[in-house]
Parts: sequence; C-alpha cells; structure tokens
Amino acid sequence: MSYLATTDSEIADIIEKERLRQTNGLELIASENLVSRAVLEAMGSIMTNKYAEGYPGKRYYGGCEFHDMAENIARDRLKQLFGAEHANVQPHSGTQANMAVYFAYMNLGDTLMSMKLSQGGHLSHGSPVSFTGKFYKVVQYGVDPETEMIDYGVVEEMARKEKPKMLVCGASAYSRTIDFKAFQEIADSVGAYCMADIAHIAGLCATGTHPNSVNVVDFTTTTTHKTLRGPRGGAIMCDNEYAQAIDKAVFPGMQGGPLMHTITAKAVCFKEALRPSFKDYCIQVIKNARAMAEVLGDNGLRLVSGGTDNHLILLDLTAQGITGLEAEVALGKAGITVNKNTIPNENRSPFVTSGLRVGTPAVTSRGMKEPEMRIIGEYISTILKDIKDESRIKKIGKEVETLSSRYTLYPE
Repeated sequence: MSYLATTDSEIADIIEKERLRQTNGLELIASENLVSRAVLEAMGSIMTNKYAEGYPGKRYYGGCEFHDMAENIARDRLKQLFGAEHANVQPHSGTQANMAVYFAYMNLGDTLMSMKLSQGGHLSHGSPVSFTGKFYKVVQYGVDPETEMIDYGVVEEMARKEKPKMLVCGASAYSRTIDFKAFQEIADSVGAYCMADIAHIAGLCATGTHPNSVNVVDFTTTTTHKTLRGPRGGAIMCDNEYAQAIDKAVFPGMQGGPLMHTITAKAVCFKEALRPSFKDYCIQVIKNARAMAEVLGDNGLRLVSGGTDNHLILLDLTAQGITGLEAEVALGKAGITVNKNTIPNENRSPFVTSGLRVGTPAVTSRGMKEPEMRIIGEYISTILKDIKDESRIKKIGKEVETLSSRYTLYPE
C-alpha cells in the first residue's frame, strides 16, 4: 500500500487499521474467510480496467481476448472442482446468483418454497424485506421444534400442499448436514425445480466433506468467499440443459458488465481449491468447529441442534439471560469477532436476537487447530458468563492478541 499511502493517506490509514484488526483478532464470523496473497493480487490487478459485457467469444466490447481467457479458465476450474456440466462465474454475489435462477425459471407471483430466515435460511430465499418476498408467493419450512433439524417429511407434506414452482434448500445458520437428494426428490414429486444455495458450505461440498449438490439438484448457487476461500462474489452451476436460460438471466437479464478482476481472482481461488491441501483444510474446519462446540457445551452454553456437522455453531443464549447483540459487543471488545443471530422460535428482533453464530473457516485458514479452538472456546465461555466484567474482557483481549500474533493472516 506504499503508493496509496502517498496519494490518499486517509484511506491507506483505514486499510492499515483493518489489517491490524484482522491480524490481532480472531475472525469467527461463519460467512467470512481469508484469501491468499495470490487472490489479493488478482483482485487488485489491471483486469479491473476493462468492460466485458457478454460472455467469452461473444462480447459487446473489443479488447476482451485476455478477459475471455481468464473467464474461461475460471469456468473450467469451477466445473472441474464440483463436477458440473455448466458454470456461470459472473454473478457479483450469492444473492444475484439466486436472483438469476429465479428470473430464469419463475414468473412474478409463482410460489417459492424455502427455509425461514429466522430458522437458518437467507434473506434471498423469500424474506419479505427482500425482492423475493415482493416478487413471489413465499411459503417456508423451518426445523423440527425438538431436534432443531430439518424434518424432510414435513417439507414433503408442505410441498404437496403448496405446489411450489421452486424449492430452495441451503442455509446461512444451519449446522447440520443437508440432504440434497431428498430435496430434489420432493421437488420432482410436485413438479418443481430445486435450487441448492451452498454459499456457506461450498468448500466442504467441493471436497466431499459435505455432500455435493451439483448433479443432484437442478441448480446450485454459491458465493465464492466463505468456505471456498476466494474473493467476494457468486457463481451458478447446472446441467447443460439449463445453461442458456441461466446465462441469459445473468446477462443481459440481471446485470451488465461483469467484474473481471473478481472473476480473475475467482479463477485463482478455484485452482487453490483443486489442490489436495484444500481438502485437508476443509476437514480441519469441521474438526475445529466440533472441538470448539464441545468446549462451549461443556461450559453450559446451549448448542442449537446439539452440535455441528459443518463449519458453524449456533448458540442459544436464553439461559444466560443475555442477547446476541450484547454477546457480540462483549466479545468484540476482546478482539473476538462473531455475529448475533436468530435461533429457532426466536422472540427477539433480528437486530437483537437470542443467539450467536460462530464459525471456524477464517481461524482455520490461519493454521489454527483443535488445541487453539479449545482455548478460544474457553475465552468465549468465560466472557459470556459475565459480559460486564470489563477487567476480565481486557485480560482475554490481550491473550487473544498474543494467540493471533503466532499465525499468518494469509493462507498458503
């Protein structure tokens, strides 16, 4: 950042402060990760200078030959990574990837069936504040009130009653394995399309550490920046029979010029994810989540659904008498970044919540393993026992900085 420091010291200073925050703290937000230096270089490259509306070989601007090469490599690597027939790497985000699928195969007013936001779903799956809630008739399933897991029998019963045009599976705060085959079978039984949003678990799906939705459901959408450990962006995968409609829905249907520096960085990320070491990373992400979950549970914190099969842990703080917001703020003071989150049967506002979501992708990228997760679990538990004990929070904050200083910010 030496050049930026001389031309815009104000922004350079902000970036440096953020670098120090990430370096000295523990990033435990389940939807965040760290990218490699190679991905950062691609994101900051001159590939950002070019308009490239259209697709490789069929652009609306000249001078796109090298951008065509980068996008083709990104598509080919993504297809190889997931075993997909077709891939579109142009969506700017996971929500835009979802939007493209909806626009390609649904009409305004059609029925969209998805998981409730308050019970683990995502805004773009039908929340009334999202375009999905405004454009479509939305019916939603939740989790079983006892097990706090998806009851596929209940989902099937609802689908038979509501006859959706699109059945969506995938979640943003669900810590258990998702049975994509069961969802597709339910969709087939009522003549619906099935879309899996694997944004959170994409890296796990790609490496077989969670079942892969590609070639199982009709459409798979994802972000590229969570467990996939790439730049912030989206992607869609499907069979060739759906390719033309999906591509048209992305461009020109939904967006104009793609972000070619991001697509180039996506290509780098996909190559990294094809390495054997990336599967080792994903295995460790799950091991770390389970190790931390065990410590949190042993300290009297209630884990929604009783545990985790993936990268995240959802905590119910009702018994502690504190809100997710209060917990987020207290942990933040110690350099532990988490996010408040709704839990099943939530009775508080999404701005307050009764729960806390914790994830292990970023700390695993830094090289931390089970021993560190147990230490971090103790930090979290200790702070949540008394969030008003400022001296204890300050002490743990110093320990967090010492622990973090031992690990690189850039995954290899």
